[in-house]
Amino acid sequence: MAMTRVVVHIDTLVLTGIDRHDAAAVSAGVQAELQRRLALPGAAVSLAEGGDRHRIRAGAVPVAPGSGARGIGHAVAAGIVPGGKS
Repeated sequence: MAMTRVVVHIDTLVLTGIDRHDAAAVSAGVQAELQRRLALPGAAVSLAEGGDRHRIRAGAVPVAPGSGARGIGHAVAAGIVPGGKS
């Protein structure tokens, strides 16, 4: 079985309407949720099948009221790697 390697490097994450003091928590949420989603069977392969991508636009990301900064990070990760419900 071939191993698929996915490297995610985020240079810039643009979040309109988010307080800059929440940036670290949003970042931690994105990182944690990307790790969880990419660890699911087939997730990395599915993402890698798209080839080398220099940019992924998550677009508008729906966030439930009261989600908090970490919840916003989880929603952003869902926009990057769809699916992945546990």
